[in-house]
Amino acid sequence: MAPTTKEEYLNAEADFHKSVSRSAPRKYEIVYFSVFKHILLHLCAAYGLYLMFTKAQWKTVIFCMCYAYAGGFGVTIGAHRLWTHKAFKAKLPLEIILMLLNCIAFQSTAIVWIRDHRLHHKYSDTDADPYNASRGFFFSHIGWLLVRKHPKVIEKGKTIDMSDINNNPVLKFQQKYAIPLVGMCCFVIPTLIPIYFWNESFTNAFYLNMFRYIYGLHVTFCVNSVNHLWGNKPYDKNINPTQSIIVSLLSGGEGYHNYHHVFPWDYRTAEIGNNWINTSTLVIDLLHKIGLAHDLKTTSETMVQERLKRTGDGSDLWGVAAKL
Repeated sequence: MAPTTKEEYLNAEADFHKSVSRSAPRKYEIVYFSVFKHILLHLCAAYGLYLMFTKAQWKTVIFCMCYAYAGGFGVTIGAHRLWTHKAFKAKLPLEIILMLLNCIAFQSTAIVWIRDHRLHHKYSDTDADPYNASRGFFFSHIGWLLVRKHPKVIEKGKTIDMSDINNNPVLKFQQKYAIPLVGMCCFVIPTLIPIYFWNESFTNAFYLNMFRYIYGLHVTFCVNSVNHLWGNKPYDKNINPTQSIIVSLLSGGEGYHNYHHVFPWDYRTAEIGNNWINTSTLVIDLLHKIGLAHDLKTTSETMVQERLKRTGDGSDLWGVAAKL
C-alpha cells in the first residue's frame, strides 16, 4: 500500500524507487476501442463547446460549470484526499454524498481510481506508475488510457493494500451498481435538468454536458501530466512532481503537487497559508465545522521548513519559509 501517514512515508522515502526501474523503451499495444471511444467523446465535447458560445442558454452554461465543479469534489475530496490517502475521516452521510459526486465526474469507479493512485504514489514516474510522466506529456495526460498497461503496473498493482477500500460499504455499493449510478449522475440527470427546468433543447443540454464531462477529465489529467513535467520544486528537487498555480485554480487546489508528493497525508495537499485557491481544502474545513469531517491530518510547520531547506530547489514558490 502507498504511504498514507508521516511515519510510513518517511520510512519508505529512502528506497522509494528501488523496486522498479525507470521507463525503458517499449512498444505500446494500442487498445483501438479506447481510441475510438475517446475520439467520439472529444468530438461530442467539441460540438458542445461550439454550442456553448452560439445556441445554448446562459443558464445551461452556468449549470454545467457548477455541475463540473461539484463532480470535481467527488475526486479531489472523495477519491483523492479521503479514500486514497485517508487524510481525514468522514461521517456516513458525507461518504454517500462524495460517492455520488464521484459518479458525476466518472473517472472509472472510485475503487479503481484509488488503486491506480496509490500505485502512482508508491512507484511515481516509473514503469509501475499507471500514468508514468517519464514517458512524456501525452502518455501521462491521456495516452495511458489508450494502450495496454505496462506489465509492471499489473504486477505491482496486485501488491497494493486495498483492504480498507474493498471493505467500505459505500464504495462497494458504487462498484456493484456503477452502470446505473454513473449513467444517471454523469449523463442522464445533467441532460434532463436544463430541458425540464428552463426548456433547453436536448441537443444543447446533451452536448454541453459532454463538454462538461471531458473538461473534468482533462483537469484531472493535468495533475498527472503538467504537474509532473513543468514547474517549481520547493520541497523536493529530486522528484518529478511540481507546483502549478494554473492547475490549482482549475482543479480546486490539486496543483500543489511537489508538496503533496512529499507530504501525501496532509488533507490540504498544499502548504500552509495558501488555501485561497484551494477550494477543496476550504470545503473540507467547512465540513469539519459542521461535524461531517474529522481527524484532519496536517504537516507540522517544523517539518515543512526542514524539508524546504534540506531537499528543495530553493524557489520557495509561495514564500512559505518566510511565513514559518
